[in-house]
Amino acid sequence: MNEQPKRNIAYKLRIGDILSGKPIIEEDNRLKHLEFKEKAIIRINLIANVIDKYIQDEERKFGTLTLDDGSGQIKVKLFGDEIEKLAQFNQGDTIVVIGTLRTWNNELYINPELIKKKDSAFLLVRKLELESETAKNIDEKTLFELKDKILLMIKEAEKNNGIDIEEIIATIKEKPDIINQEIKKLIEEGTAYEPRPGRLRYLG
Repeated sequence: MNEQPKRNIAYKLRIGDILSGKPIIEEDNRLKHLEFKEKAIIRINLIANVIDKYIQDEERKFGTLTLDDGSGQIKVKLFGDEIEKLAQFNQGDTIVVIGTLRTWNNELYINPELIKKKDSAFLLVRKLELESETAKNIDEKTLFELKDKILLMIKEAEKNNGIDIEEIIATIKEKPDIINQEIKKLIEEGTAYEPRPGRLRYLG
């Protein structure tokens, strides 16, 4: 009895993660896999909003959905009679896509195996799920040091009446989600506060 070929894991990722990975290209210019956080990724599981739809239903049939999840944009592409799978989706829909990553003219795109509509709330659920997983992968010592760096920047910025969160993110080399998580802790502890959205001051 022949064994079924092992299917690659469909990794749950945000679009920004996909775009920050390193495409490994074969000699025939096909995508071998995407390197991201020491993983070789071929298939992905993505939740995003449809922001654009394009169908060319002529001699050369071609269709795309442009997706955005707040961290970046990527396209789903289908060819030939497969474009019929896109008919039910429209701009503004929230969808889950499971598919294979491919590349053409240096552009990463998704060749979908499954596309389903989801309630828009699932986009936030997925974001929080991935943030939680990222936080688990960072040890307590690293988080403690990160929190200290953020606090020091806030203290030193008091002479300028505070500091923008964007400046902290641009200066500290860590994922924005993790930085925002530690900033939230400082605010909840009463060590820092927001005189206006996006700006921090030291409370002590």
